[in-house]
Amino acid sequence: MDNYNQQEAYRRAEKKVNAIKGFYGGLFGYCIVIPILIYINLTYTPNYYWFWYSAIGGGIGLLVHGMAIFGDFPFLSKDWEKRKIEQLMEKENNKIVKQ
Repeated sequence: MDNYNQQEAYRRAEKKVNAIKGFYGGLFGYCIVIPILIYINLTYTPNYYWFWYSAIGGGIGLLVHGMAIFGDFPFLSKDWEKRKIEQLMEKENNKIVKQ
């Protein structure tokens, strides 16, 4: 039983590391793409700053992704999912008992 717990803990840690790697990959991409878009915008259409739409949209997506991974966003965390599943299962069990 102890070996199973260690394997499960390792699997969860591995999944978390992969999620963090994905976040940093997105952050790296954001740091590369946004300056390129700024350059294109200022070179070809300097009268209208459209790069802000991409910068803000991508930044919000990156922020939500980071908050979900690092646990600062309560509705996207695994603990919230687990509590919600338990709550729904309890509700289903109460329905079955009442019938």
